[in-house]
This record gives sequence, structure tokens and C-alpha cells, in this order.
Amino acid sequence: MTDSEISANYQTWLNPPFDAQTRDQVKKLEGTPKQLKEAFAKNLEFGTGGIRGIMGVGTNRINRYTLGRCTQGLCHHLKTVHQNKSIISVVAYDCRNHSAALAKEVANVFAANGVKCFLFSELRTTPELSFAVRYLKAHCGIVITASHNPPQYNGYKVYGPDGGQIVPPIDQDIIDAIEQVSFSEIQFDAKQQLIELIDEKVDKAYFHTVLNVAQINPSKSKSLKIVFTSLHGTGMTTIPSVLEKAGFQQLHIVKKQAEPNGDFPTVESPNPEESKVFSLAFDLAKQQDAEIVIGTDPDADRLGIGVQTKKGHYQLLSGNQTMVLMTEFLLNHKKRKGQLNQNSFIATTIVSTPLMEKIAHHYGIECKICLTGFKWIGQMIQKFQNQEFICGGEESFGFLVGNQVRDKDAVSASLLICEIAQILKTKGSNLIAYLTEIYCKYGLFHEELVSLTKEGELGFQEIQQQLKSLRQSPPQTLANQKVVTIHDFQSSQCIDVSSQQISSIDLPQSNVLQFITQNQSKVTIRPSGTEPKIKYYFSIQRPYDAQNSLFNQLQQASEEIERLKRDINLSP
Repeated sequence: MTDSEISANYQTWLNPPFDAQTRDQVKKLEGTPKQLKEAFAKNLEFGTGGIRGIMGVGTNRINRYTLGRCTQGLCHHLKTVHQNKSIISVVAYDCRNHSAALAKEVANVFAANGVKCFLFSELRTTPELSFAVRYLKAHCGIVITASHNPPQYNGYKVYGPDGGQIVPPIDQDIIDAIEQVSFSEIQFDAKQQLIELIDEKVDKAYFHTVLNVAQINPSKSKSLKIVFTSLHGTGMTTIPSVLEKAGFQQLHIVKKQAEPNGDFPTVESPNPEESKVFSLAFDLAKQQDAEIVIGTDPDADRLGIGVQTKKGHYQLLSGNQTMVLMTEFLLNHKKRKGQLNQNSFIATTIVSTPLMEKIAHHYGIECKICLTGFKWIGQMIQKFQNQEFICGGEESFGFLVGNQVRDKDAVSASLLICEIAQILKTKGSNLIAYLTEIYCKYGLFHEELVSLTKEGELGFQEIQQQLKSLRQSPPQTLANQKVVTIHDFQSSQCIDVSSQQISSIDLPQSNVLQFITQNQSKVTIRPSGTEPKIKYYFSIQRPYDAQNSLFNQLQQASEEIERLKRDINLSP
């Protein structure tokens, strides 16, 4: 926007329909011109299934008006699609500051527009919201969360009647409806009889489903020593209860991180992908000699798994490693029970480990590949209902068992990984030993991720320019290996470099580039859909050397990835 457009936006917020408190907060921005400009520079845009941003006043911030406008537009969309029908919505929220109040405002807008709204009376996890949409036969669901973003963020994720995040073309229809709504049109005066508080009824049904899909051994006396941290989030509302119901009696909670707190006082950012957030959990694990450590993000859809490598030492597994551990075990378990057939499938994303495809091939089933983001896995479950979805995962610490939830689910995944660790323990083994067996069976696969933050409009332009430059001048070699294939997901083209033959990619268009070398090393570059970042994914594969230690081989693999980074200009 131009400065005059920003000024006009700002002036609008100094008058009704904006309430007195909001107008006062807007007025205070006059003393901080940079913050004023950032708050009104644009409207918050839909990204991965909804909007996410910094909380505060303004069109580019998360507040009751920006979320109210989204909900008003969503109501218009729902009424267009479901003409003359009673419409049902479900709203949940996580532990973040103002989440409960914002969830209530969203519920009010639904009810003011004649839409029945089931509102969770207390904070709940995102996967339970996904489950609740289908369980309550709702037409849409909303969860107020910013996932693992820093404390100043919040967000608004939209789910369709299948319990999955919205995907094209529906997302654009909703965006178009929202863009036609002015702030003065938002209806906040709820018909209170249309708002119904829910909690225990859905909790019980959800817990039952989690136990049904993820509990392997029904024994009620399990000796595995577990440390759990919710990182101040919603995981405390479900995971301890589910583990106890499954018979795990040695569960130790990180008390300093157990209380829900949107300031996340013990961590810089509540992201279980970062090993530093497990500092307190690993300390407790050492005290208890625990065999596994579990940490979940604020809305409990992602989980990190820490394993004991030797007494007193713990290591965070990558999302890819956790995914293949659970997938290999599930498929092997189902095969032994005669529950696996050619109609079964697993799913993963274009930036996740290719080992998932190897595992699927070994068991004679399909591995479906989709774009980055669990919404695409949810879409595949819905699209291929004639096939049995067993499990799916992505490298960013997301995993799902079964089809009753349509988003990544750290609750069922936490139970499953504990069940696996318990079974291995009874056999005198552990997760590291099992992972080594997987590498021996399929080959060594190793992946790393580099995320570079690029704030503001200049950062956005820099990200776009980086991808443009790589398209115009793609690397010919990476780590002394010829680049043989280029996947350009923006143009939906797969390019054979030697022959220059072009084939089409049967996936929605996305601003992603992928380079594959002659030894199957892979580099993928994409902008984040939820944060101001550009992400570089590196993947290599090689035969496993049974005469060499797993640690040494992973170290050698990391050195090879460093060469890939240098050739893509990420390190000196």
C-alpha cells in the first residue's frame, strides 16, 4: 500500500465501528510511525489453511476485527454453499494469550449469523478440533492458534466438513467472500442460544479413537519410563490422560512447563523441532533414567521425540526419523496380522525423506506424495476414500495414524511411539537400535533443514529473487554430482537435464524448486507458508555400512550435506 492508503486505513480505525479501547490503542501508534505502518500496511492474508500474524490493532494484525471479518466472510460462504440448511461450526483454542477471548468473538459472529456453534469451554488441541468437526457433523471448524510461532503471534485455522484444513479451490472461494466484507458489516451480537459449550463428551470420543488407532498392546502395566513436556501448551489436556489409559505408569511431567502459558516463559519459541526447548525435559530424563522424552507444540499437533543414546545422554530425533520408525513398525505389525493389502497407502510430502517410498515399496503398498503441508495429506485421505490410509507424516514433526483425524496429531503419535518403545524394551531393544535396523534394511537416509528468516517487504522480495535466480541459472552440479532432474512445482514441470525433456507434475502449483543429482541427493527450496522464511531441505541416501557405527555414518552424511549447502551458496 502507498503511504496515503496506509494513512486512510489508520484514520478509519479511529472511528466506529471500532470500539473505544481499540481506537485508543490505534491512537497510541502515532508515537511509533514504524509500528503504525506495519499494523496497517496490508490486510492479513490467508496462508496455510488460514491466517497467522502478530497480535495487536490494525488490518495487518490478529484482533477481534480481523478475525471477525474472516468469520463473517466464512458465514457468507457457508450460506452460499449450504442454502436453506442449518449450518454447524466448531471452535477451539490453544494456550496463547487472548486465544480464549478471540475464540469467543469468533463464536459470537457465527451465532450472530444464525450458525450453530459448538465452542470448547477450555483450551483443546488442534487434532481434537479436527476430530470434533467430523464427530459433530459440522460444516466447518476453527482453531485459534499460531502453532509453534513466538509468543506475540496468534492465528486462525479453518477446517472443512471432512475435518481437514481447507484446500483449493475452496480456500479461494472463502478468501473472495472475506474480501467483500467491510469491518462495519461484522455481526458480533450473538444469538446466545446458538452457542453450546462442549468438552467431556468430545474428549471421551476422541480418547477412545486415539486408543483404538495407536494402542498396540492392551496391557495395563507398562514399565517404559517417559518424560513429557507440553511446552506450556494444550498437550497437557490430552497426552498424560491417554498414556495413563493405555497403561503407562512411569510418566514424569516437566512441571515448569506444564501450566498453559502464552508467554512460554521457559523457551524462546515453543517449537519441538528445536533441541534447545528440551533442556528441562532432558534434565528430568537424566534424573529419572527415562527411556523416551516427548515434547509437543502449543496446539499439540507436532511432537518431538528424545531418545536415550546411553545412560545420561539424550538426543532429539528428526521428524523424518520419527516418521520412518512409526511407519515401519505399523506396516510390519499390520502385515504380520494379515491387515495389509494392496489397497492400503501411506502419505508424505515432497520435502520429506524418500525412505518413506522405500518402506511402502517393500510392503507392496502405495506411498502418495503431496506438497508441503499436512492439509494435502488430509485432502488425500478424503479424495481416496476407497483406499485404506494407514499413516502419514512430514519432516516438520507431524504424523497421523488412521483417518478419524485429518490433521497431524501429536496425541496419537505420542501413544504410538511409546507403544513401540515399550515393545522394543521387552525384547531388550530400543528406538535407536530399531532405527539402525531400518537403515540396514533400506539404506542410510539423512536429511537436514536450513531456515533463513527474511522479515518485511524487503525480505519477501529477497525470497522471491532467490527462487527466480535459481530458475534462471540452476546449478549444474551439487557436491560434485551432476544435477540430473529439476522439479519446478510453480510451472508443474519435471525437467530431465541431459535430454531437456519435460514432463508434467500432477500436483497443485507451488513456488518450490527441487534439484536431484545422479546419486539421488536432493535439494528443495521453498518459502514458508506461515512465517517470513525461506527453507532449504537437503536429503542424501547411501548404502548402510554394517561395519561402521551409525553415528559415524550420520556424521559423514552431514559432511556431504555441508557440501550441498556450499554449492547452493548457504555456507562459506
